[in-house]
Amino acid sequence: METKKHPHLDLKRNSTIYFLMGLSLILLLAYVALEWKTYYPASDWDHTSLSIQDELIEEVPITKIELLKPKPIIQAPPVIEIIEDDDKKIETIIEASNPNQDTEVIAVDNIEVAESDEPESIPWILIEDAPVFPGCENETDKKECFQEMMQKHIRKHFKYPEIAQEMGLQGRVNIMFTIQKDGSISEVRMRGPHETLEKEAARIISNLPSMTPGKQRGNPVKVPFSIPITFKLQ
Repeated sequence: METKKHPHLDLKRNSTIYFLMGLSLILLLAYVALEWKTYYPASDWDHTSLSIQDELIEEVPITKIELLKPKPIIQAPPVIEIIEDDDKKIETIIEASNPNQDTEVIAVDNIEVAESDEPESIPWILIEDAPVFPGCENETDKKECFQEMMQKHIRKHFKYPEIAQEMGLQGRVNIMFTIQKDGSISEVRMRGPHETLEKEAARIISNLPSMTPGKQRGNPVKVPFSIPITFKLQ
C-alpha cells in the first residue's frame, strides 16, 4: 500500500528557489562588505594655516671675542765690528783673459781631427740605410724585405728539440743580435723559458748568411736587431 502525500506539503518542491535566493543574498552581503568604505572625520582646523608667534622665536645673542694682540718682538741692532787694515794680506790678482800676442800658435798639421762623430751603433728604427738581407738588394722597402726573409729563414731551419717535446716545454724566446760593420752576425743574446729552447734559437740565428751592413750618412755602422721565436706544441 503506497503512502499518499499532498503536493503542497512536499518540502523539496521549492528547494531550488530557496537555494538561489540564499545564494543571491550571500553574494549581496559579500559585495556590500567588500565595497564598504569608511572615512576619518574631518578636522575643524587646517594644519597649513598655523602661524608661529614671533614671541616664541628666540634670538641668539651676538657675542664679541677680542683677541689679544701679540707683543711686538724687539730685535737688537746688529753689532758692526770694525777690523783694522792688515798690510800683510795678499790680494788676488785677476789676470786679463785677452790672448798674449807673444804666444806661439800650434801648426794646423799637428792637430788630430776625428774622422766622424757618428756613434758606432744605430737602432733599427733610426738607421738611414738598413742592412740588406741576401735577396733584397732590388727591393724598394729593404726593411720589410729583411723581416720577411728572417721569418722564412726561421721557418726553414726551425726544429723542435726532442727533449723539449718530451718535457712539454714551450714558450717564446726573444733574441737580439748585432749586424756588424762587415755584415757578420755577433753579440747574440736571448731570453726564454728554458735553456733547451734558447740553444735551438741560437742555432737558428747562427745559420744566418752574411749581410750588407747598415749605413748612417754613408758610413757602415752596427745595427742591433731583435726578433721572437715561438715554440708551441701541437
